[in-house]
Amino acid sequence: MPMNTHSPALTKHHKIALAGVAALGAASIAFSAVPSSAGTTVTGSPETAAKVVYGTEQIKDVKGSVTDQLALQNLKVEAIAAQQKAAGAHALHVAHVQHVAAQAPKQAAATKAVDARTAQQAVSRTAQRPQVQQVVAKTYSNNLDGWIRQALDIMKAKGIPGSYSGLHRNIMRESSGNPMAINNWDINAINGIPSKGLLQVIPPTFSAYHVAGTSWDIYNPVANITAAANYAAHRYGSIDNVNSAY
Repeated sequence: MPMNTHSPALTKHHKIALAGVAALGAASIAFSAVPSSAGTTVTGSPETAAKVVYGTEQIKDVKGSVTDQLALQNLKVEAIAAQQKAAGAHALHVAHVQHVAAQAPKQAAATKAVDARTAQQAVSRTAQRPQVQQVVAKTYSNNLDGWIRQALDIMKAKGIPGSYSGLHRNIMRESSGNPMAINNWDINAINGIPSKGLLQVIPPTFSAYHVAGTSWDIYNPVANITAAANYAAHRYGSIDNVNSAY
């Protein structure tokens, strides 16, 4: 039988091996083209060496260009991040200011309500607290007019009737306005109980009709007048009805 003279087909494995051999050959030629410190002789044609050197510098330039582009891209990213951070901080500040502004009317209203409540409580306490009025003590002159006026105020408080004219008329008839007057000649004096004072009251009558709050001294002008007026009110209805010895 005739023999097959055709070369067998290259397999995938064979193709890979041949590509590796070709790459090693190219690397050897490039290495021999680069000068060394020991003065290695360059082999191959000048055109091949020049092309190899040019290719190396071009690769270095490409690497530098890529690095610069990456650095520039990083700067842009950082700038964008800084802007976003600043924008976020500004947005937070604006939100805080808006929140404070929104809360201000509520706080003002709350403060106003507290002030109103405090004022109302103060008014309530004032209304509940009894008002203490200072009573100025009334003064009277130390004479017949003053004694009569003081006696009338006491008589009014005790419900004893009588007028200024009724008191004055009887006082002038009985003692001429002398609070130390004493009768030592009438029947009372004979009986040992003489009439005394402005309205000539005997001691038993003075004691029986004495007005509480006045002096127990029968010669005291106000005590003498009020006791005599109290006696006249019980016997005659009022000192105003007395026009003679009583």
